[in-house]
Order: sequence, then C-alpha cells, then structure tokens
Amino acid sequence: MNSIRLRLLKWLIGPILLINLAGGALTYMLAWLPAQLAFDQSLSDAAAALGARLAADQSQLRIDLPRQAEQVLRTDDSDAVYFVVRDEAGVTIAGDADFPPLSQAALGGAVRAGKPAAAFDGSVRGEAVRGVALRLTLNANAAPVHAYIGVAKTLRKRTQIRQAVVRALVLLESLFALACVGLIWFSVSNGLLPLNRLRAGLNARDGDNFEPIAPAEVPYELEPVVAAFNGLLDKVSQGAQARQEFLANVAHQLRTPLAGLKTQLEWLGERHAGPETAPSLKLMLSATERMIRQTNQLLALARAEPGHFEKTRLEPVALNALVEDAVQSFVDQATLKSIDLGFDLQPVTVLGDRFLLRDLIDNLIDNAIRYTPARGTVTVACRPDGEGGWLTVEDNGPGIPPAKREQVFSRYVRLDDKTTGSGLGLAIVRDIATVHGASLTITDAAGGHGALFSVHFC
Repeated sequence: MNSIRLRLLKWLIGPILLINLAGGALTYMLAWLPAQLAFDQSLSDAAAALGARLAADQSQLRIDLPRQAEQVLRTDDSDAVYFVVRDEAGVTIAGDADFPPLSQAALGGAVRAGKPAAAFDGSVRGEAVRGVALRLTLNANAAPVHAYIGVAKTLRKRTQIRQAVVRALVLLESLFALACVGLIWFSVSNGLLPLNRLRAGLNARDGDNFEPIAPAEVPYELEPVVAAFNGLLDKVSQGAQARQEFLANVAHQLRTPLAGLKTQLEWLGERHAGPETAPSLKLMLSATERMIRQTNQLLALARAEPGHFEKTRLEPVALNALVEDAVQSFVDQATLKSIDLGFDLQPVTVLGDRFLLRDLIDNLIDNAIRYTPARGTVTVACRPDGEGGWLTVEDNGPGIPPAKREQVFSRYVRLDDKTTGSGLGLAIVRDIATVHGASLTITDAAGGHGALFSVHFC
C-alpha cells in the first residue's frame, strides 16, 4: 500500500527501535562491566591479603594462615571460594590442591612479578569459576623466591546480578520503546489530520459542487496540491457549464425544425393525402412525433443528470401555476382517448429549476395518459406541506406491481410492448426529483386500481 502514514511510521519507528536496542546494549555494558571489575577487585584484595601472610626462609615458602583466617576467606553466602598458594615448582603450600594451574605459561603470560593480579576464567570441581592469579617475589637470604597465589569464586552471585541487570534493562527498554512508538504514532496521526479533514470535506461534497478549496484551510505543504485540484475543479466547472449551454442550444436548434417538419406533414396530410400516400404520411407523422418526444426526453435527461446539475439555478417556482400550464398541453392527447384529465391545484411554492420541473410534470402526465385505457381518468394535484409541497399524478390504469415499482425508474425499461415509448420518462422524473432533493414514490391509486405517483418537495 502506497501510504504516507505507513512510510512515515516505517522510517521513524525502525531507526528509533535500532537506536533503542543499541542504547540498551551500551547501558548493559556500562552497568555490568563496573560490577565485573568490582568482583575481580575483591578477589585481588583477597590474593593480596594472602600474599601479606607469606614469608621465605632459605628458599622455602611458609604462610601464616590460621584456621579462623581461612574460614573468613572462604565465607560467602552464595559462592564457593577457592584459593591456593604455590611455589615456583608448582607445589601447593596452602589451599586447594585441585586449583587450576597458575604458571605463567598456563595463564598466557598474564602473571608477572610486580604486576597486578590477572583475572581468568576456569573450572573447579566441575563448576565454572572466576579467579585472579598473583605472582610474588620474596627475598630469602638475598636469594629471590617466587610464589603464586590464586583466589577464585563460583559465578552464582555474578549470574544473579547479571540476570537482574538484564531484566531491569529489558523492562525499561520495552517501556521506552512502547512510549516512543506511541508518541510517533500519535505525532504522525496528528500531523496527518489536515489530510483527513481535506478528505472528509471532499467526500461530503455533492458531485455538482465545483467550489474551490479555500487555501487558508490547508497547511503550507498541501497548498500546491490544493492549487492543482482547484484548477481541475475550475476546468470541470467550465466543462459542465459549456455542456449545459450546448444542450440548451441543441434543444433550441432541434425543436424548431422538428416542429416545422411535423406541421408540414400535417399540412400535406390534410391537403394532398391520396389513397397511396396517406399511409406513408401517417407513418412519417408518427415517426416525427416519436422523434420529437425522444429528442426532448434525451435533452431533459442530460440536463437532469445529478452529476452535471448546478444548484445555483434553483429559484422559487409556483408549482401550481407550472402544473396548470402543463396540463393544458395534454388536453388534446387526453381527448383522443376520451380520458377525463382533471386537476386539483393549491398554491405551492418550491425551490427548483423551472424547466426541469416542467419536464418532470410533463413526463408524469404523459406516462399516465399513455398507460390509462380509453375513457379512464387522470388527476393531477398539488398541495402545500410545511416549507415544501406535494405533486401527485393519479390514474385508474393497470397500475404497477410492487415488485416492479423500483425497476420502472431505470432507463429504457417498459412494462409492456403495447404502448409506444422509449422507457426514459420515469428515469427523467427520478433524476429531476433527485437533483431537487425530492422523494418519489409509487403506490396504488384510490380503490386499489391504477397508480399514484407522489413527489414530495422538502
């Protein structure tokens, strides 16, 4: 996933954890090495104390080590203490005979006369020990006598202390790492809040809202992106406006010649229709009427698309006056089928686009007349309702089954093939109602016969 959040977290949390791990290792060394040196120093002090009790007499070594002093030397709550005193030949003068070798060769040259005690690791009686070795030179009748002293302890106490240090460090480093990760996560999330607000604002917009994003509402780093996006919005707005102007021009340019063509065909049919030409003229007139109706419907459908509708075109419209004017144009069509076309109009004012509302009313009335059988009734009514109003078109035709009432609002869907039409009328009604924020429902007409189309303007 190409995510800024994940990228920031990866490049912040990863190095912080590595630095934390390195800091933990360094802290361990700083905590353990002094403790190790302290333990070694205590062993060196014990070896020096033993050395102070050595004496040489005629090239022979002797040690003044009372039993009580030896017990004090060996006393320890946790570890076993071992020591040894040997001459240069390796003969044990005092202490533990199984003590590891202390010769200069055995300890790699680390034990030298006059040098501090050398620390070493070894094993006594099957248990690991840490010890020190000290080489002393004593004068016996002007002849130097060399002695080796070794003191060692098991590693129990050292292990306990080391484990305590590791446990404390692991706990502290874990808490520190969690705190760092939490702080980084909070900081990154807080830093990306402007992006989230920008996204939420764009998601909350309608598809026809082309207003630019105010630069004052975005951080400095996003200004180039917002500027580019505002430029795109401006281009889309200009394209939508040009599209609407094109549709208006097309509607104006097409309606006039089509109406003229229909008039000429009617004139020909009245004056020059013979037995041979009458059927052709009738078909041409029918085709022209269908073309006029479908052209008007396609233009109305394009104007009413929610993605291209501009809400700035909405204005207060007297719905009752618009319905009254629309009904008059369907009187002749209703008379041909002996349909009783009536209306019940109360003063209603809604906020809308006059031309689109007229298309909505025309398509509802036309649909009702087309599907109502001869000598039926169609009633158009409007009434106020709070700040909005209702528009209803009721007929006593075959009605629409409940299972198909949602389907009829899809484009090019017709319930039967007996009635002429393109299947666009109710799709246009739905789109116009959507862009006006109105709800559209279909129910059974009074008495259970026919259909009742209701449009509620809020």
